[in-house]
Amino acid sequence: MSEPNRNIPEMFRPSEWVLLAYFSYTGILAFQYNLPAGQKVLGLAVPLVLFALGYLDSSFLRRRWTSMVRDWLPAPLVLAAYWQVNWFRVDYHLEELERLWLTWDRYLLNELGLRAAVESLGPVIPSLIEISYLLMYVVPPFSIAAFYILRKRDRIEQYMFPFLLGTLSAYAMISHFPSGSPRVEHAGLDLPNIFTVWRQFNIWILNHGDIQTSVFPSGHVTAAFSAAFGMMLALPERPWFGRILLINSFLILVATVYGRYHYAADGIAGLAISLTALCITLYLRRGDVESEDVAASYPEAG
Repeated sequence: MSEPNRNIPEMFRPSEWVLLAYFSYTGILAFQYNLPAGQKVLGLAVPLVLFALGYLDSSFLRRRWTSMVRDWLPAPLVLAAYWQVNWFRVDYHLEELERLWLTWDRYLLNELGLRAAVESLGPVIPSLIEISYLLMYVVPPFSIAAFYILRKRDRIEQYMFPFLLGTLSAYAMISHFPSGSPRVEHAGLDLPNIFTVWRQFNIWILNHGDIQTSVFPSGHVTAAFSAAFGMMLALPERPWFGRILLINSFLILVATVYGRYHYAADGIAGLAISLTALCITLYLRRGDVESEDVAASYPEAG
């Protein structure tokens, strides 16, 4: 049995450092916004839970369940992080930016023919993109389950770090760009001509579970692309896993604009954040490989 790790910086997985950074940031933000005491306590609770799990899994108290909880915990925490953004709502929007984004969207939908292309096969493509938008809610837990099924549990961290880095970076930005969904702010304008049952279901979910803080950048698009890039890095020998998620991400991007859930600028920003997280991940991985090569070049004296 290996010696338990008592070095605090090494108690946590890289993805857990992302979670710790994000929830510490929102905990501090809760004090800045002078939120009720209950919300301030909740804001700081997640770092304490992560610290406790990291300690348990790195000590003589280590059990198999502690490691498994650490595998699965990020999935609900991502949802909690998204809803937490609603704490930081303000009573104004960046209206000039919204008008500019609306102009771009109308050019994309009407002049460049995005709406006509989506509706060219009747309800087929509108249904497909709405289903893709809906499936994003289950991508994180299903991705984790896939690693268990494939007996590649040791790869979860390779997936989780870029996924959380991209997704939580977007969430951290949302409160600083207060804006409203175009389907709400410009009700009745530029709506799809085809209304499917899948769109009706998505609107019901958004009406009952979405945040009102902002729509920039798109959390949905960022999470989708970050999950796709993470899967491509973690399972390169099974490329179709990542490719399917990547295709689904582009369908989600189209759905956000066509369905007026977001402005195109929101989705493009989300994609840019995901690509940035991917580049950071690749840079860190390259550094790890170079460090291992250097260590191998200087073996310990026998």
